[in-house]
Amino acid sequence: MNWSAIAFDWNQIRALLATIEEGSFSGAARALGQTQPTLSRQIAALESDLGVTLFERNRRATVPTGAALELVEHVRSMGEAAQRISLTASGQSSAIEGRVTVTATNIMASYYLPPIIKHIRETAPGIRLEIIASNELQDLQKREADIAIRHARPEQPDLIARLVGETTGHLYAHPDYLDRVGRPTCIEDINRLDFIGLEQNERVIEHLNAIGLNLTADNFRISCGSSTVHHALAMQGLGVTPMTRDWIEQHSGLEELWPALPPIPVQTWLVTHRELNTSRRIRLVFDAIADGLDQQRRETRNRVSAI
Repeated sequence: MNWSAIAFDWNQIRALLATIEEGSFSGAARALGQTQPTLSRQIAALESDLGVTLFERNRRATVPTGAALELVEHVRSMGEAAQRISLTASGQSSAIEGRVTVTATNIMASYYLPPIIKHIRETAPGIRLEIIASNELQDLQKREADIAIRHARPEQPDLIARLVGETTGHLYAHPDYLDRVGRPTCIEDINRLDFIGLEQNERVIEHLNAIGLNLTADNFRISCGSSTVHHALAMQGLGVTPMTRDWIEQHSGLEELWPALPPIPVQTWLVTHRELNTSRRIRLVFDAIADGLDQQRRETRNRVSAI
């Protein structure tokens, strides 16, 4: 290794990569949790150390120069290597203390996780839990989260996944809405109704049309990325929304649109990175969530059977 040829530090490289990926000094500063002046100084120091100009600065935009674009692939490789180092170090940690980040959908984070989090706090008070309530997928390989609760099995070979739940999705609406528009008796009736959609309605339309519907973007007059908001909007009689059977069993008020419509299989997967699976604190949280969701599922099944 020619150590004398390395004329920069990692913080400068990280600032360069973040600026290119975020598109501005201000965006990079927010992503790195720094102030913009601090990040600008790191970029200026890197330019001085390398003897090149990396960005054209003007009032409207921060534009990477040709030199920056030539460096970016090498810089990105360094960033990926740094992430792997962090993953390996975290995975070797034996202490049952420290931060663990869990990402889950809004419904999962709001209604299913809280009692599990309470149990973890009681049994492992040294663990600091951060919950990311979002329907957007966080990248576990980039350490955007340590554990994810998803409705699709991951395909990346570096991720470990455990199936922790299976249910079905159905279409629901408030009785007042169905009284107003009429209860459907066939597919054509459903195709004329208003739907409450997600931020990316194309995927929703694809899934619903796969079970026999013929919906278009015109059916979706309201969209929101939160399933809890979906339920609240549907309770106001604003349209049809897809919800899981187990959610409806615990939250009355909505009526199944047309029981003859085929159900949509919905799986719940608990996911972590392969190397993080050797960390005692992450393993403890992973197992606690799996056990907690299993217990909730059994309690719900027993409660429904007793009715």
